[in-house]
Amino acid sequence: MIWYPYVQMKKMKTPYKIIDAEGVYLYTQDNKMIDSVSSWWCMIHGYKNKEINEAMKSQIDRFSHVMLGGLTHEPVLKLSEKLKDFLPGDLDYCFFSDSGSVAVEVALKMALQFNINRGSGRKKLLSLTSSYHGDTFMCMKAGDDEDYHFILTEDDKKDVIHIPTEIDALEKAFQKHGKEFYAFIVEPLLQGAGGMKMYSIDFLKRARELCDEYDVIFIFDEVATGFGRTGNRFAADLVLPDILVLGKALTAGYIGHAVTVANHKVYNGFYSDKDTDALMHGPTFMGNPVACSAALKSIEIFERENYMGKIKHIEDVVRNLVSGFTHPLIREIRFMGGCLCFQVYDPSCLIGFQEYAYQRGVFSRPFLDIMYAMFPYIIQDDEIRQVVDVMKDWFTEQKGI
Repeated sequence: MIWYPYVQMKKMKTPYKIIDAEGVYLYTQDNKMIDSVSSWWCMIHGYKNKEINEAMKSQIDRFSHVMLGGLTHEPVLKLSEKLKDFLPGDLDYCFFSDSGSVAVEVALKMALQFNINRGSGRKKLLSLTSSYHGDTFMCMKAGDDEDYHFILTEDDKKDVIHIPTEIDALEKAFQKHGKEFYAFIVEPLLQGAGGMKMYSIDFLKRARELCDEYDVIFIFDEVATGFGRTGNRFAADLVLPDILVLGKALTAGYIGHAVTVANHKVYNGFYSDKDTDALMHGPTFMGNPVACSAALKSIEIFERENYMGKIKHIEDVVRNLVSGFTHPLIREIRFMGGCLCFQVYDPSCLIGFQEYAYQRGVFSRPFLDIMYAMFPYIIQDDEIRQVVDVMKDWFTEQKGI
């Protein structure tokens, strides 16, 4: 029996069984629906992209996997070189893993050991309120969302400080603890699972200045925000971190893979004659050749097909569709790049929306007090309108709410 994620199994309703998928559409036995959440935000090219499928099949015909311990292969060499050229600044050193959560664990471990290697006793981590970085234990400590991480006690998090995305709070935290922080980790511009919270680039600019002043490693968790989701290729194009974490859209959702990319400063902190200075970490499937092949083809398509133009167009269409729309149940409507969010006052008013959307040809998955869309970038205007109309109609058509 399958143990499904983020649900009380005793009360879980039967999930929709998908029998096919193509473009932006998911197919059940009796329905066709737009995947408005891009399968947890990763299917940027939609489903069944022929080029990505062929790239993966071609690699499978050679070999599906070899370990990176003592071995290497062409796809991982090419992807590392591509990311070196594709990413901003001196983010040049790629450490691969098999999921976003593990890649964040690697980033935090890198930052902590970087300080240990140079003889620093720094033990505190700075993070944001309402943050989410994954469900493994160090990721849960870094995160700040009781709905996901309530099993941890205050004592478990005693070395983690959380602050809101306010410059005053940022400056006070550094004034008080700056010389104790080994890292500051953020989901830049858009905090996803914590409630689709959006904030100003000015906060990140000031954070970069303070990290430089206090010699703190600045980590961008762009697992969700990377590859255009915020309307920027990467938030790292605007403010350069020391470590960048990518996942989800890295492989366009076609196979699990992630990467932690370090700058020269961090990498050189491990490059030593001392064996104990090495990064002792090695996920079994890091640098998987099939995943690297998918990532290479995905990035090629992203660049060739002007995806940043597509994302700008999606944002413009969404802006026009939600402009002027209000409802007493809605606290705020937010949008950015390929993301749209309706935040409500009372989460109970979203009960039943998933089935309502399903019956109208849209797959949606509201959470907390959030009804949202994370559009596949290949979506067409009429499909965007269908998704947004379903979201708006839920509020205007339902009786008794």
